[in-house]
Amino acid sequence: MDEITTALLYSSEKPSDDDLGRLADFLKDKYGRSIPIGWKQSGGITGGFRLVVGTDVYDWNTKGRLRQLQDALYALRNERTDIIPLIKDTLKDWTPTVMVDEIGTVTTVGDGIATVSGLADTSYGEILLFSGGVRGMALDLRRDEVACILFDAEEEVCEGSLVKRTGRVAGVPVGEGFLGRVVDPLGVPIDGLGDIIADDYREVDSEAPAVIDRQPVNVPLETGILAIDSMFPIGRGQRELIIGDRQTGKSTIVTDTILNQKGKDVICVYVSIGQKSSSVARIVDSLKKNGALDYTIVVNASAADPSPLLYIAPYAGCAMAEYFMEKGRDVLIVYDDLTKHAIAYRSISLLLERAPGREAYPGDVFYLHSRLLERAAHLSDERGGGSLTALPVIETQEEDVSAYIPTNVISITDGQIFLSGGLFRLGQRPAINVGLSVSRVGGDAQTKAVKKATGSLKLDLAQYREMESFSQFSGDMDEVTKKQIRYGEGLMGLLKQKPNHPMSAAEQVFALVIATTDKFETIEPDESGEAIRKIIKAVMAQCRDIVSRINDQGVLSDDDRLRILDAVKRQNV
Repeated sequence: MDEITTALLYSSEKPSDDDLGRLADFLKDKYGRSIPIGWKQSGGITGGFRLVVGTDVYDWNTKGRLRQLQDALYALRNERTDIIPLIKDTLKDWTPTVMVDEIGTVTTVGDGIATVSGLADTSYGEILLFSGGVRGMALDLRRDEVACILFDAEEEVCEGSLVKRTGRVAGVPVGEGFLGRVVDPLGVPIDGLGDIIADDYREVDSEAPAVIDRQPVNVPLETGILAIDSMFPIGRGQRELIIGDRQTGKSTIVTDTILNQKGKDVICVYVSIGQKSSSVARIVDSLKKNGALDYTIVVNASAADPSPLLYIAPYAGCAMAEYFMEKGRDVLIVYDDLTKHAIAYRSISLLLERAPGREAYPGDVFYLHSRLLERAAHLSDERGGGSLTALPVIETQEEDVSAYIPTNVISITDGQIFLSGGLFRLGQRPAINVGLSVSRVGGDAQTKAVKKATGSLKLDLAQYREMESFSQFSGDMDEVTKKQIRYGEGLMGLLKQKPNHPMSAAEQVFALVIATTDKFETIEPDESGEAIRKIIKAVMAQCRDIVSRINDQGVLSDDDRLRILDAVKRQNV
């Protein structure tokens, strides 16, 4: 601090000699030598003063003391749950102290990145406030400077601009008011429906729940998609990857899953990362038409937004979802997609001059997604019993699952739904590759009824694929092989499902039970799906009590199964 030659005091009234003497003693004790104090009148400062010593600012006016109180209460809120009595005790005994404002200077700015000098005490992830109101986040702490990403237009920032620390890490407003709204990654509404009143403010990058705070994943989160719920079930608190090439139906699957949560008391958060605004508008319109937007929050960082917003978007969406999870609610969050998220982080890292690794990604790109997806959990009863289920989406190139980002996310998640471009082009929708898809939670996330009805479906499809590949090289086939191939074709037709038409648990169980009959032998493969659905509708009308038990209790007895099969035999196809 040798360069400091004088201190400047701002106040509305001229200080007394006693006041100047106390301030002089404070500065001598703080900096180890006497520093002359000049005074300048400022009508904007009420109830105190503002002392500027070089780059240090000691704020002792009404606004400064109010900010100290807010920071104190913010810290208490993060540490304690019995916050109300604690706030009362704090207000009773609280005494403001002189507070230092560190102010730095922009040295370089460009491509959404600014380097700042003079902020030696800045912490990683802290929000910095630039002159003109531009916000940034410290992402690279160096010996003599700090590099940060900018969330607003960089045109307002130039070399020499002043930068102020806020003392807080990046966060977003959260609350019930965000349901049914479309917001940007900073929590600002972008749907033209007015402001949102927040209930709380959460850090975007928080720690994942500890192992002791979790409980097993054993409650199903039904997607309404027969192929998934029967063979690759998803449980509440699970992380299931949706992976496939471009235009293979990934967004359709996650959208249908959100639609299927209607009436099931599940909050949904859809995070769009790097998608076209028109695509997001179509998804929002679909959710609105089907009555799903009321329980859904859409966080949109479009392709036109800068990389810093794409980078922070999934963490912001996760913070919004965790608010409900910690209140004991069940939440579904979709990250669509994390490939573009990784690309945005790669761009930021290269601009920050970090060492590139495989495919030019930085060395911490695995941690980028692991610290996000690990926040999905089924909390213990002591923590409220809420759950956060994550459905990350990854886009592959030419179905190459061995690329860097796909292998990283596959190793983090509890299974994957692989969508095949070949099946999609053949008209199989959803184009799920049964051989490459897996759920590591398995039957634990299925109701007893679905588990019992599914039987050997996955094995039957595997045998069909094997027989089909061999049949291409053989002109003559025995009747057993022909029957098996015809049965497999019928199953594939049954698994076809139109977008925005999720199936209830009862419909799925009836479809799976009917699939075990010989109905496929009398139905053309191309018509099997539609024909079976007609049979399902007719049989369910005759077995309404069974439908109620499946939907309400999730059970299917042997007698129920026999009644369904008997009703099927009476149907004319």
